[in-house]
Amino acid sequence: MAYRNQPLYGEKLEEHIEHLKAFDQEVNAFVDYMFGPRDSRVRGWLLLDSYLPTFFLTVAYLLSIWLGNKFMKNRQPFSLRAHLIVYNLGITLLSLYMLIELILATWEGGYNLQCQNLHSAGEADIRVAKVLWWYYFSKVIEFADTIFFVLRKKSSQITFLHVYHHATMFNIWWCVLNWIPCGQSFFGPTLNSFIHVLMYSYYGLSVIPSMRKYLWWKKYLTQAQLIQFLLTIVHTLSAAVKPCGFPFGCLMFQSSYMATLVILFINFYIKTYQKAPSRTAAKETPVTTEVKNGFHKNYFAASNGFLNNKKAQ
Repeated sequence: MAYRNQPLYGEKLEEHIEHLKAFDQEVNAFVDYMFGPRDSRVRGWLLLDSYLPTFFLTVAYLLSIWLGNKFMKNRQPFSLRAHLIVYNLGITLLSLYMLIELILATWEGGYNLQCQNLHSAGEADIRVAKVLWWYYFSKVIEFADTIFFVLRKKSSQITFLHVYHHATMFNIWWCVLNWIPCGQSFFGPTLNSFIHVLMYSYYGLSVIPSMRKYLWWKKYLTQAQLIQFLLTIVHTLSAAVKPCGFPFGCLMFQSSYMATLVILFINFYIKTYQKAPSRTAAKETPVTTEVKNGFHKNYFAASNGFLNNKKAQ
């Protein structure tokens, strides 16, 4: 009986595959209609030719948060100290590689800091695009930031800012790699890679109890994040003021997206540093329970940090 049904199951599977292929073609045709022809230099690169893998990975990320929290609801949090050390070290090294390679590639190509088009640097443009592919791929790796929060039952750090930033960056950079994989696109990832070297090295060291007393510089990460966003906006708009052939619509989108991060970050900053606590709250709760060395507990909602150091075992 099972043998007789096997062809039927095979036919259904083939039918589902055909439906998925048709859906994939429709989605990609729509995306191409919206944004125009893709950059031929990145055709065939992993995950780029179709939007569906990026979309499904994002959906899986969001589902893992919901299902993970339900799974962990009545369970003890995991320690994951060794995993976190390896993970943060890995992201730090990857960020350092991208930082160095972007600097070398743009230097080789004679990139114009004020405005750089997509085709004038030849092989250096391809070199930049290859690094930016790793930058795009690093965004799916960084989904693990949230998974670690879930497994360690740090739900308070899984905020809207955290999830919004992680989910949107992965999808935005799929578009960047397909249409504007070099030129003016280099600046934000260069800055962000530098910030990530600092941030993930801090997170990795903070897992080690004996190192925490030496981590005096975490308050400056807050300032560095905000400066990064503002510099990226200024650099993006500089190409709109003095054009060099880089797509104007992409400049406006990037500026708008970065502006949302600035608004969300400033909102956090005001709540953390500017809002004076009430007299009752000041008497009942020491400031150090909410802000330690210049960081509010929600700041690391955009990363996989360790604010509550005593709990990070």
